[in-house]
Amino acid sequence: MIRSIVFISLLSIVFANNKITNDQAFKMVIQKINKGLVPNEYLIKVFSDKKITIHKKIPERFAKPYEKKSWEQYRKLFIKESRIIAGVKFLNEYKDLVSTVSSKYGVDPFIILSIAGIESNYGKHYKGFSVFNSLYTQIHEMPKRAKWASKELASYLEYCFKDNIDPQSIEGSYAGAFGFGQFIPSSFNRYSVDFDNDGVRRPHNWPDVLGSIANYLVMNGYNPGSSDYQKNGDIWKSVWAYNHSENYVRAVLGLADKIKERAKN
Repeated sequence: MIRSIVFISLLSIVFANNKITNDQAFKMVIQKINKGLVPNEYLIKVFSDKKITIHKKIPERFAKPYEKKSWEQYRKLFIKESRIIAGVKFLNEYKDLVSTVSSKYGVDPFIILSIAGIESNYGKHYKGFSVFNSLYTQIHEMPKRAKWASKELASYLEYCFKDNIDPQSIEGSYAGAFGFGQFIPSSFNRYSVDFDNDGVRRPHNWPDVLGSIANYLVMNGYNPGSSDYQKNGDIWKSVWAYNHSENYVRAVLGLADKIKERAKN
């Protein structure tokens, strides 16, 4: 009897492992992940999680992105009274932090504020799907995005393993961006900073978030101290790197101007 139970248990383990290793997402991620950092045992455990889900809504959301809206529609979403008021309120609350970040990186404080406002409405809207499930869904349901999504999922799992984070615990956008700055995993790994020097880069901690936004801009072409806001100037290009959309850049610059104007009054 005991032998039968052991045999059945072994079969269950083998079956489960076969199911995981045949998973398209697992097969793509294991090819891209840093094997010197993340052991296979960890990946098998992660891909065995019962919380893994494919969200049919995600492909639908990709089919109707904000960036495809007309400028007038897009502008009304982001350069609106409530967002301007929220930006001024945030500035008043975190004035010293914003000033410190701006001075260290040489980045316009109102550009930093504007990106934080557009990306997450100052921490109010930044989630909806687990980052893992978002990227997992893209691999399985969106063949044209599978290569990109598998690279991002590999980057995400490297981050989670290194910082001992449950991969299902962080929620982000339908595209897989997360935190108040809405970084995709590879960008978070590359550009995020531990601005408050507590030893951890935290995606929901304002010192780290604002510092990471500023660092991202500088690392993507923003010349410290620049005042070139013209199209295709260094500031424009660095914001465009954050989100490859002309509407997005115009919204960031427009909201920054509105917050700056209101803050003076």
